[in-house]
Amino acid sequence: MTGRHDVVFTRRSGWIPQVIREDGELRLMLGAGADANHDPRTFTFPIGPAHLAVIQDDLARHLLLWSAVLPLCEAAGTRGALDENAAVALLDPILLGAPADVDALFRRIPWEKSRLITHGADIALLERGQVCAAMRTATAEADQKRAQEYLADRRRAERGIVLGPLDAALLRYTGQYVHGSTIPKRLPDAVDPALLPEVLAVIATAEQACAGMRIGLDPRRGKRATDKRDWDRMAAAVETAVRREHPALADDAVRTVSFLMCSEAAGRSRNTPVEDEDEAADLGEGARKTALTFTDDKGGEKKWVRDGSRTASAAFWEFVTDRHAGDNEVFTIEDEAMGEGIQLHLYADSVARITTVRQGEAGSEPEYLVEYGLVDGIGGYRKLLSAFVGGGCAALEPYGPWMSDVADFESARRRRDAR
Repeated sequence: MTGRHDVVFTRRSGWIPQVIREDGELRLMLGAGADANHDPRTFTFPIGPAHLAVIQDDLARHLLLWSAVLPLCEAAGTRGALDENAAVALLDPILLGAPADVDALFRRIPWEKSRLITHGADIALLERGQVCAAMRTATAEADQKRAQEYLADRRRAERGIVLGPLDAALLRYTGQYVHGSTIPKRLPDAVDPALLPEVLAVIATAEQACAGMRIGLDPRRGKRATDKRDWDRMAAAVETAVRREHPALADDAVRTVSFLMCSEAAGRSRNTPVEDEDEAADLGEGARKTALTFTDDKGGEKKWVRDGSRTASAAFWEFVTDRHAGDNEVFTIEDEAMGEGIQLHLYADSVARITTVRQGEAGSEPEYLVEYGLVDGIGGYRKLLSAFVGGGCAALEPYGPWMSDVADFESARRRRDAR
């Protein structure tokens, strides 16, 4: 739209179209869509004095006209012109027609239902095609959340999901009624007070199911990434318990509760300093490592000595986080003085413990005993590292079986992966 204009009528509420006078002509002006630069577009088309009178006096008809014109604006795209003839053709039928004729028209033309829902239209009546009756509850003020929830329900219906009152209350409690990918929160004020005790009972079931479980960080995936295996275990434990205690709940409600538990556990790990995992092994100070060397497959190296400032676990996993890549997934922790170490194969959930059997003498190569074992994800690696730091290769014995024959080890790994 170009040129100067005077506002003749506006409801001053959100984006409801207003009537302007431009070059002596009455026109309806509305914002809709966006141009190629993502700036909002403005459209106008001519109306008559009789149309203005209805727009001023009848909010319902005003909103119905808006919902019918919006598809024409969408058809104009980012650069096209509004089809004014089509817009003008809607004026008399919608603003001046009998209710039955308006209902019949809306069964033939495209219109934006969510816009009417935002402004309080009765959803059930809209679904039955009784648009005029549906608009008896219309308000000038918009409630965007109402339309968002309607669209979310439509998407669920397409998946065959129908929410009961408690299902809906749980999704509102976690803030996931509209967007299931939103990080869940605890929002008791969003729940009908009459349903809140039932909601909290479900949450209590979930909390009991995952009590004592944790979701650790996975340095292979970044500084704040969490262990997917830990996440899946906690989610499975919560969902099993909630389904057992509350069998009538819909899948969406069960999943939002498990998502809440897992998200909170992951958040605690991200916001907690790296724990002193190697201090947990009570093997006596005499057995503890005092100096270690960390290396990777790309020539990276880091020395660690026990001086009280950092634990071996914290220093090693920081080394992994900084160095890990798709082509750099083998890391070694070595105690050169004792002639022993462990090699972590982070791509295969396996480990090798390496012990020096005979030192090299007179130019001969040292002799090593290499034994392979399987690892249960990043949590398994953390336990192995803790045990090694606390007591060396001997302390790894309980984490076997350890296999020196490569063929036996590969066969065991294939059987595990097949499961």
